[in-house]
Amino acid sequence: MIEINEVGPRDGLQIEPAFVATDDKVALVDALSDCGFARIEVTSFTSARAIPALADAEAVMQRIRRRPGVVYTCLVPNLRGMERALDSGADELNLVMSASETHNQANLRMTREQSTAQLLAMLERAGQAGVPCNVSLSTAFGCPFEGDIAPSEVERLARLFAGAGAAGITLCDTTGMAYPTQVADLAASLAALLPASIPLTLHLHNTRGMALANALAAWQAGMRRFDGAVGGLGGCPYAPGASGNASTEELVHMFDCMGVDTGVSLAPLMEVVAALPRLVAREVPSQLLAAGPRLRTHPAPGR
Repeated sequence: MIEINEVGPRDGLQIEPAFVATDDKVALVDALSDCGFARIEVTSFTSARAIPALADAEAVMQRIRRRPGVVYTCLVPNLRGMERALDSGADELNLVMSASETHNQANLRMTREQSTAQLLAMLERAGQAGVPCNVSLSTAFGCPFEGDIAPSEVERLARLFAGAGAAGITLCDTTGMAYPTQVADLAASLAALLPASIPLTLHLHNTRGMALANALAAWQAGMRRFDGAVGGLGGCPYAPGASGNASTEELVHMFDCMGVDTGVSLAPLMEVVAALPRLVAREVPSQLLAAGPRLRTHPAPGR
């Protein structure tokens, strides 16, 4: 069995130009809760000035219907955001920094040294509160400003945060620069370096059409946790050329076809995807929504 984490309510909506009403965000999370996800990233406790699309983080967290067994996570960029998330009852926190110096400064307005110090302090604070933290490493497979990122640097950061108490590490392909053999190699090397108790998650973007191929390569290399966003929504506001996340429904469909259990029910998930164009006031890049599941049949043409 594998785990697919739904990040659409946060990563998917953060870049949408039209503000999605709080009621609609709550309804989206509630609908996703009924699809079988083990983990849903609900929102981000960041500055409303920086990410106005998620300015209602507290209200959303207070109003969602919490289904037993589902972990409701929040991205937190700093200690102030962490306190807001803790006050809102987040089950898990997602901390983030970049493996690239240039992207880290563009995204977080800090050097990597400053971010490292801050994340270590946040891990300590979360440990005191008894709330687990996942650390996401952006641009792990390449940076739009610097090009290739040395795998040794990603490995160094992953080992540092795992040793400081991180409950998991996510490798983020922030602008879709990853390719299958690269993903498999990094997944295998980190699995060998980190304790088995520290799960690795793969966060993919489909910028260059390789998200599913990369997910398959990671699975073949032993990875068992993947992020996805319904409808392929999302993208990093501070990364040129960024496009949507790996589509959750296409990940589920691919693994279902292979006989790999994701725990997610595709039929109710597709109902959520079908409602997204109204929610975000545009079409969404879901090929599965357009074509339907593999075994959807049609009436034979008349002769």
